[in-house]
Amino acid sequence: MKKLLISLGILASVQFVSAQNISSKKWADLFSYNNVLAVKEDNGKVVAATENGIFYYTVSTGEITKLSKANGLHEVKIAAFDYNPQTKIGLVGYQNGALDVITPQGITYVVDIPIAVGYNGSKKINHISISGDKAVVSVGYGVSIFDLKKKEFGDSAFFVSGGVYQASNEATIKDNKVFSVTNTGLKTHALNTTFPVFSTWTTELPGNFTQIDSETVVSFASPTTTYIYNNGTSTALSQVFGNVNDVVVNADNIVITDAARIYSYNTNGTFAGSVTVGEACNTATKVGSKIYLGTILSGLKSEDNIAYKPDGPYFNYAYKMRIFNENQLLVSTGSRVNNFNEGFNNPKNPGFYYFTGTEWVYPSYFVGSSTIFNVLDAVADPNNLSEVFFTNYNTAPGFGVYKMKYNSSSKDFDFVKRYELDAANPYMNRPVGFAYDDQNNLFASLAFAGTDSATPGFAYYDRASDNFLMKYALGIISNGIQQPIYHDNKFWTPLPRSIDFLVYDTKKTQSLSDDTFTVLSESNGLPSGSLAVAFDKSNDAWIGTYGGLRILPNAAAEINNDPQLEPIVIEQGNIPEELFRDSQVLQIEVDAGDQKWVSIDGGGVYYLSATGERTIQHFTKENSPLPTNTVTDIKVDKKTGKVYFVTYDGIVTYQGDVADVTSNFGNVLVYPNPVVYAQFKGKVTIKGLAEKTNIRITDVAGNIVHSAVARTGYYEWDLNNQKGTRVASGIYFVLMTNEDASDKATAKIAVVN
Repeated sequence: MKKLLISLGILASVQFVSAQNISSKKWADLFSYNNVLAVKEDNGKVVAATENGIFYYTVSTGEITKLSKANGLHEVKIAAFDYNPQTKIGLVGYQNGALDVITPQGITYVVDIPIAVGYNGSKKINHISISGDKAVVSVGYGVSIFDLKKKEFGDSAFFVSGGVYQASNEATIKDNKVFSVTNTGLKTHALNTTFPVFSTWTTELPGNFTQIDSETVVSFASPTTTYIYNNGTSTALSQVFGNVNDVVVNADNIVITDAARIYSYNTNGTFAGSVTVGEACNTATKVGSKIYLGTILSGLKSEDNIAYKPDGPYFNYAYKMRIFNENQLLVSTGSRVNNFNEGFNNPKNPGFYYFTGTEWVYPSYFVGSSTIFNVLDAVADPNNLSEVFFTNYNTAPGFGVYKMKYNSSSKDFDFVKRYELDAANPYMNRPVGFAYDDQNNLFASLAFAGTDSATPGFAYYDRASDNFLMKYALGIISNGIQQPIYHDNKFWTPLPRSIDFLVYDTKKTQSLSDDTFTVLSESNGLPSGSLAVAFDKSNDAWIGTYGGLRILPNAAAEINNDPQLEPIVIEQGNIPEELFRDSQVLQIEVDAGDQKWVSIDGGGVYYLSATGERTIQHFTKENSPLPTNTVTDIKVDKKTGKVYFVTYDGIVTYQGDVADVTSNFGNVLVYPNPVVYAQFKGKVTIKGLAEKTNIRITDVAGNIVHSAVARTGYYEWDLNNQKGTRVASGIYFVLMTNEDASDKATAKIAVVN
C-alpha cells in the first residue's frame, strides 16, 4: 500500500533553522513531482529531486514525504541535487545559482555562487557531487568546492582561456582529485594550492563529454559512449548509446540512462543487463536489487514499471484556476507574454489539469498531440459537471472552444467537440475566458472578433443547437480582452490593449439583438488598459489596470451614469499616495470577510483590509513560499478560507483565517492557545466570527480588559488591556455577540508570560 505524508523534510525529525524562514504550517504546495532530475539511495530508501521539490520514498512501507518551498526549501526550479547517506546531508542547486544545504539539524540557504570577474553567463547550477564533507559544484564558468560542514564555498577554478569561459557540465571528486567533463574534454586536478589556476589542469581525454560520476571507479560519457577511467586510462564500453542522459556509479555497479533504456554494468565494465519502462528518463540508480528510474513525465518508477510520487498536476505551468463543486479544481496553462495572450510555443502543450477532490487527472488528449494548445481558461458546465469547456487561443489549426467529458471509469477525458466560432481564419474570434450568467448560460470573451480585428466580442453557447453564437462590440477598439466576471446581470470585462473597460448587458434575454455594451475609458478615470475585476460585498467594482487600481462604487447602479472611478489614497509619512500607482494589477480576489487579495506583476501579493487602506500581509517570493513575484491568478475557497496562488512556476496554497462568514457564528477557534510568551510573541487569532462581532474580553473576576468590534470574520488580539499594556498571566474569557445579538459565542484564552 502506498501512503502519502506531508513532512518537514527528508528526515521526519528535521527542524528548519535558517536566516530566512519563509514557510509555515499555513502553506502547502500543489507542485508537479513528475519530472525527476536526480535519484539517490539512502540505505534501501530512495530520494528523488524534481523541478520544484524533493520527495523521499521508503520502499518497505510505501511512505512518501515531500520537501518544497512550502515547507522548508527556499527556491523553486531545482537544477542539481546530491545526497550523502552517511552524513544525511543533501545539497540542492537552483537555476538562479542559489543553494540549499539540508542537514538533520535544518536547512541553510546559500544565496549565491562565487562569480568570476568578467563572467556574465548563467548562474545555473549544472551539477553537484558530494564526497565526504565536500561537494564540487559545476557551473557555467567552471567548478567550485563547497564545504558542507562550514556551509561556505572554498576554492573555485574558473575555466577561462583567452577571455572565454568554459562550462563544467558535471564534476566529481575521487581520491582527492576533481574530475570535470566539458565540451572540450575530461579535465582533472588535485585538490591542492594550484587548483584555482586553470592552466594547471590536465586534459585526460579530449572530446565532448556531458556526464560523470564516481564511487569505487570514475565513469564518464559522451552522448554515445561511456568510459571507465582508471589510473590515467579511459576505456570505452562496447555498447554504442543513442543519447546518454546520466551516469550513476554505485559501490558495485554503473547505471547508464540512455534515451530509450537503462543499462547496468559491473564496475569492471561487464554488462549486467538492461531495463525499460517505455518512456524517457533523466536518471536511474540501483537500490537493493532493483533499478529505480527518474522519469520525465511519471515521477519515480521501479524497473517493474510501478510509479511512486506525491500527487500533483502533470506540469508546473499554471495560468488560471476554477474552483467548483466544493473542492474540485480546473487549472488552465496558457500564458500572457509581453502583456499579450500569447505563448503558443510551449513545446509541452500542457492544456489543462483537473483535480477531482481526491486526485489529479491529466487528459491523455494533450499527450503527444500535434495541435498547438494555449488554454487560457477551462470551466465545468454547471448543468453537467462532467463536461468541461476550454479555450484554445492560438493562430494555428486547432483554435477555438473545445468540449470534453470526464470519464470516471478511465479517469480520463473524452473529446466531444471543437467549435471554430465562425472564424474566417485562425487570427479571428480568438476565445479567452468564460463566464456563466445566473441561468447557467455560457459566454466566452473573444479577442480579434468579427471582421474588424480591433473589435472585442462574445460567444454565447446555444445549448439547443450545440453551437456558439457571436456578438461583436462594434465601434469599440481593442485587440485584447480578458476573462469576464458576471455580476448583477452584466458581464464585466477588462480590455488590456486599450484604455477601456467593457460592460456587456444581455438584458437577460435569449436574443442577441437587444444586447448593449458600455465602456469605461480615460474620461471615467481609467488610467490604462484593464486586466482584472472583482466585486466586494458593497457591490463596488475593483478594477485592476496596467497603471494601478480603480474603484467604481455601487457599480451596477452607476455604470450607466458616466461614473468616475476612484483610486485608493493612503498616507505614507503624512504624504497622500495612490495605492499601486503605475503598477500592473494582475488579479483581485475578495474573501468571505470582504478583504482583498491583489496580485501585482513582479510585486507579489498584497492582502488588504476591506477598504484597501491597510495592508494586512504582503507575500513575495523572498518572504513566502510563492514561486515567483508574478501571480497570474488568485482564488479563495470561501468555505474553508484556503487561498490558491497560481503562477507559471506552480501553485501554492495558504490557509487564511477568514472562512464562510455569515451573520451568525461558525466554528469559533482561538490560536495559539495557551499563549506562552517564551514561545510566541505575536497576536492571538479568533476565527469563525460573524460578519459583525461585538467582542468583550474579561479576566476571571469579570473585569473587562479589552473590547472591540470585528467585521471580517476573525479578530487578532495583541494581548494588551485597554490601557495598552500586556495583560498578566491567567485565564481570560472572550464574550461575543453578532450584530443583532441573535447569536453568541464564548471562548477561553490562557496567557503565560
